[in-house]
Amino acid sequence: MSGELWTVHLGVVEYRAAHDLQERLRAARQAGAIPDTLLLLEHEPVYTRGRRSAPGELGMGEDWYRARGIDIVDVDRGGKVTYHGPGQLVGYPIVGVGDVMEYVGALERAIASALADEGIAARGRSHEGIAWTGAWVEDRKLASIGLHVSQGVAKHGFAVNVDNSLEPFDWIVPCGLPDVRMTSVATEAADPGPHLPCFRKRMAWRFAEAHGARQRLMSRARIDAALSCAHVPA
Repeated sequence: MSGELWTVHLGVVEYRAAHDLQERLRAARQAGAIPDTLLLLEHEPVYTRGRRSAPGELGMGEDWYRARGIDIVDVDRGGKVTYHGPGQLVGYPIVGVGDVMEYVGALERAIASALADEGIAARGRSHEGIAWTGAWVEDRKLASIGLHVSQGVAKHGFAVNVDNSLEPFDWIVPCGLPDVRMTSVATEAADPGPHLPCFRKRMAWRFAEAHGARQRLMSRARIDAALSCAHVPA
């Protein structure tokens, strides 16, 4: 893995709109029209259910969650149910992938390195089994990873709890692990924050480092222009 990595800071984006952008970028990446690209953003409150989700993970019933302003979306990533909301850093790397588990390990190491820059000792646990994928502080889960790879290019990615509320995790079985305790940078760090602006930069740097790539910051307008010029097969 080498070359240029386009990095885009998108702010708060509705989940379905972000997924549509990922699909367009992946088609362009598969066609060789753009280089590897990392989207960094936050989502409006939403629960997403992955391919391994089972009935009962949203135990209160969908209407109960929606009444609290939390959307529910079924997605094609791996993993089970999780929560996204403002203050959580979501990263969607649209990148070429060879060995999927090697890529997952690289994601875990990049997240752990960015957390170490915040003074937080974390580790990946994907080697313990697929259910344990992510970044952990002792027995507390701080970051989740879920992917979908097609024609050698990945979408979806990682979510790191930074300054977001952890309460919505208490209303579900997060990641299908009934006894898991979720944590965040704000909970674990020595200073009160906010942490997201600095952590976003650290995460982008550590991902590019792990990916062996040179980071190039791109605006959303430049990304849209590149997609409009891309020749992507129908």
